[in-house]
Amino acid sequence: MTDASESLRRLVDELSASGALAPPWRASFLAVPRHLFIPDTIWREMGSGDLVPVSRFDDPHRWRDLVEGTDSVITQVDDGHPSRPGSVGWMPTSSASMPKMVAVMLTHLDARPGHRVLEIGTGTGWNAALLAHRLGAEQVTSLEIDPDLATHARTALSNAGFGAVTVITADGTLGYPRTAPYDRVIATAACQRVPYAWVKQTRPGGRILTPWGNPYFDGGLLTLTTDTHGSASGGIVGKSSFMYLRHQRIPRARLRDILGPVHQRATLPITWTDLHPHRVAGRFEARLAIGLRVPECKFIYSPYDINDEDQGQRRGVLWFVDPWSRSWASLTHLTPDASDDQFAVQQHGPRRLWDEVHAAYHWWTDAGSPGVDRWRFTITPNDQRIELN
Repeated sequence: MTDASESLRRLVDELSASGALAPPWRASFLAVPRHLFIPDTIWREMGSGDLVPVSRFDDPHRWRDLVEGTDSVITQVDDGHPSRPGSVGWMPTSSASMPKMVAVMLTHLDARPGHRVLEIGTGTGWNAALLAHRLGAEQVTSLEIDPDLATHARTALSNAGFGAVTVITADGTLGYPRTAPYDRVIATAACQRVPYAWVKQTRPGGRILTPWGNPYFDGGLLTLTTDTHGSASGGIVGKSSFMYLRHQRIPRARLRDILGPVHQRATLPITWTDLHPHRVAGRFEARLAIGLRVPECKFIYSPYDINDEDQGQRRGVLWFVDPWSRSWASLTHLTPDASDDQFAVQQHGPRRLWDEVHAAYHWWTDAGSPGVDRWRFTITPNDQRIELN
């Protein structure tokens, strides 16, 4: 394991130099390598979107390259039951997060010796082990909704010397009142609504750290501080991308399943806009504002129109879809019939998604194009408020 040890040290040095890893966590990262917690079968994503298994025994070199790399590693698909022939999966349902993201989150969590921590989403057990190394295993309680994942994590933690970590098979949205109150709560799965149980079980002045998002804005790291009145407030401190809590998942859908037949699209009217796709999909700050004002809408970029036989005539299509109502809209740059600042719009379904996105974007620009740090989140027993500060 000499090569692995040297690779780990280089990684930790890079994380430290970039500021992602706070000095107090350096020793834990060196002592608790991620590969100790990865199962023998992992998955990698193909260009088609399918997730194919990679076995530690059948393909050891590829397995090692993925596990010792710097990206996240998919460790479960389709809740443990691959939905396609040959153990091929469609939806990632658990992973080992990329080391840089883990470092950033632990730095923001600011957990210190003596703190009691509740982790939501044990996954492989690696993050719980890092917490246990610094805080003490008896200070860490981790909840995992999937029984098989929980069993794997308990075994991996025990083998790594952290068997005293409490791993409970339970729904993380309910927290774990038996060992509450906690000084820190950290979620390794994203939520659309912060469960109030996390607030209720955190000491006043404690901190809650969770990935947060919605179908349009998948990528905020939310930090909340609890008060003495039973509420918590805070804001987004960075970017993140995580799978969602099982009860708050956003469906993953194939475009072809939503768009319908080609002839149906050919009869739809075309309107034009000069609003560039990058403005509504490529700007982190804009995506948050649009996502708050256009619920249940997600966007997907395709380098060509998937229903166009002559793909060479398309420069790219930005799709807006609502999987629940099966509404969609497309924003297409046609060539050579369109100028560089005109984009073709088509819409279908009960919602006019492009009209909604267009209005939300201009609401955001009229408000001064506020950054994500301008939004204040407040979690109370009755609701989740997100207001422009």
